[in-house]
Amino acid sequence: MISRETRCSEKRSLHVQLCFGGRMASARQKVYNYGSVFISLENCIIPADKLEKTPSALDGLPSELETDLRIVGCEYIQTAGILLKLPQVAMATGQVLFQRFYFSKSFIRHDVEVYAMASLFLAAKIEESPRRIRDVTNVFHHIKQRRNQKQSQYAKLRPVVDIFKTQLATGIG
Repeated sequence: MISRETRCSEKRSLHVQLCFGGRMASARQKVYNYGSVFISLENCIIPADKLEKTPSALDGLPSELETDLRIVGCEYIQTAGILLKLPQVAMATGQVLFQRFYFSKSFIRHDVEVYAMASLFLAAKIEESPRRIRDVTNVFHHIKQRRNQKQSQYAKLRPVVDIFKTQLATGIG
C-alpha cells in the first residue's frame, strides 16, 4: 500500500511536470514543498450520516418536504439575486450558505424566507457586491407577493363588502 506522503510527492512531481511542459524540473529550478490537500470521496466536507439525519428529519419533517423547502429557498435566492442585479457568484454563494445552514438547523424552527434573505444579504457582502438590507427585504417582499399572487386588501374584501352593502340597503330601505 502506498503511504499518503508518497501519493502527495507523486502528485507534486506530476504538477512539476505539467508546469514545466511535461519535462522534469532541472537542478537549477527550485521546487517548493508547500504541503498538500488530499481530496477524495472518503473525506468530503459533510459526512454521510449528517446528510441522512438532518435536524429537520429528526424533528419529523418528511424528506420530500425538506427537499421542496430547500428548492424553494434556492429559488427565492436566485430570483432575488436577479432582481437585485447581483452576479451569479453571489447568488450561488447565498445558496451554499442557505444549504449549509439547514444541515445544522431545522426547517421547523427556522423560517425559510427569512434565512434565504439573510443568506443572500451575506453572500452579496462576501462577494463584494453589497446591497442595502432595505433593498433585499423589499425584493423578497415583492417576490412573496408575486409568488402567492396576493390581491390588495380591498380586492380581497370586496365580495364581503358587497354582501354587507346589499344587506344594509335592504335592511334600511
